Amino acid sequence: MLDTELWSILLPAFAAGLLVLSTHVVLGQQVLKRGIIFIDLAIAQIAALGAIVAHIHHDIEAIAYSNFWMPAIFALAGAGVISWLAKHFESELEAFIGCFYVLSAVAAMLMLANDPHGGELLTQLMSGQILWVSWSQLAFPALIYAMLLALLMWRSHVLNGSLFYFVFAIVITLSVELVGVYLVFSTLILPALALNQYKGRGQLAWAYLVGIIGYCSGLMLSASFDLPSGAAIVATLAVTALLCRIIVSKQDKSI
Repeated sequence: MLDTELWSILLPAFAAGLLVLSTHVVLGQQVLKRGIIFIDLAIAQIAALGAIVAHIHHDIEAIAYSNFWMPAIFALAGAGVISWLAKHFESELEAFIGCFYVLSAVAAMLMLANDPHGGELLTQLMSGQILWVSWSQLAFPALIYAMLLALLMWRSHVLNGSLFYFVFAIVITLSVELVGVYLVFSTLILPALALNQYKGRGQLAWAYLVGIIGYCSGLMLSASFDLPSGAAIVATLAVTALLCRIIVSKQDKSI
């Protein structure tokens, strides 16, 4: 049995997972539809680069909320460039996005090369620290995500145009701060991919269920066996998505 203190850690972490899922499942379906699978990794890495710039420049770090607005500036700039590339180099867009990811990852490594805590910060940005999320940290992302979901319910076509890239950048910036780059990518792609071939009703609801099961089982696995929480959730999301994909495939064959 998990004790009360551990539950006090797991519950905010699970709430953070639910918040991330609330927007990422929808955005993940749009990513698959557009065929730009690595845009989430690229934007997340660019946002992380903004966080690193704020970290190494102490004057910026001292400014209030620099841990949000600095990554947001970088992410929005990256989204703007990718939006422009989508209009002018559509056939090569995925290749350009991959280059963005690699270059921003290398830039992060070079910037932190002489920082004694650079490795720790890089690990934190990549793997996240979802287990150490507090309830107070969830208030601002919850507000932004709620506004975004309300907008999508009111104007669902918003994601069809170039505005998608800027909405995506803001959401990714908040999510990287909560759960890290790896979980951002996994949450966007795995639930959406699990149900990508499903043609029945309730595709979105089933995708959310895949994500919820993945997060819940990953957190429990992490707590029970003292495993890194981010890596455990990525693994359980992958397994859950794979099982769902197999079930969907078998149902299609039986019809």
